[in-house]
Amino acid sequence: MWSRVCHLLEMIRFSHTVFALPFALSAAAMAWRVPPPQGKMVEFRWRDLLAILLCMVCARSAAMAFNRLADRKIDARNPRTQGRHLPAGTLSVASVVLFAATMSVGLVLSTLLFHPNWIPFFLAVPLLVFLFGYSYTKRFTWLSHFWLGTALMLAPVAAWISIRGGVLMGSPLDVLPAVVLGVAVLLWVAGFDMIYACLDVEFDVSARLHSVPARWGVPTALRLAACCHLGMVLALFMLPWSRHAGGPPLPFGGIYWSGIALVALLLLYEHALVRPDDLSRVNVAFFYVNAVISFGLLAVIILDLHL
Repeated sequence: MWSRVCHLLEMIRFSHTVFALPFALSAAAMAWRVPPPQGKMVEFRWRDLLAILLCMVCARSAAMAFNRLADRKIDARNPRTQGRHLPAGTLSVASVVLFAATMSVGLVLSTLLFHPNWIPFFLAVPLLVFLFGYSYTKRFTWLSHFWLGTALMLAPVAAWISIRGGVLMGSPLDVLPAVVLGVAVLLWVAGFDMIYACLDVEFDVSARLHSVPARWGVPTALRLAACCHLGMVLALFMLPWSRHAGGPPLPFGGIYWSGIALVALLLLYEHALVRPDDLSRVNVAFFYVNAVISFGLLAVIILDLHL
């Protein structure tokens, strides 16, 4: 049983939860700290924090398991992915289906912790449908990178709505800071997914799968990824001013701006690691640099809001 659990966690790359979770927690930190347009500050509740953690883990685990199920035949033909658990027979289809279903139910049940805010509960299933839909996008559009980015964009937006649902009922524009942070996440994810897709460009072309590298070539994909990452930095630059009309500014100062400068430098380093004629360091750029970016932003946002 323990071995099967370990294989399931390896299959969904549980460690890659670091890409979305810190942004959900960043949005939550802002939601608890930024005054609403009217009334009192939103009260911090440990139950809400636990619910965010559970929802993030369950949503991502369900989406990754579904992705492995949808792509198992494609993965079996791709030399780079033939060793994954389903093509290699390490895990059965039935066990992965059960895992995906369990995580899906876990997401829906976790939203009940946000009571009396019922918005997360009613949005849980539509969210899962959108997340599962990503698994089929490479079959018909090279914009699949942006679908994935939008899926992760929903993390900070969902966290904000889950905490400030009552505020949103009276002021829908209250969610703007989470949306701007989400746009930064969208562009960040789309950019590094284009870089990662360069590893499969030859297979994607032969299998008639769609991606930016397969459609436009590796050099163009790397340039477009750089444009996306520039857009991410600009979105983070605009975040302090992303308040609703007449509302108070987001209380960011020197720590935040230093963090944005560091993010820009890390993105430059990420692109320096990868060249059209040398993709050997894509995995370093994909995981290690991006993990520092996501957790680094979480750290500077929390520190700046509380110091």
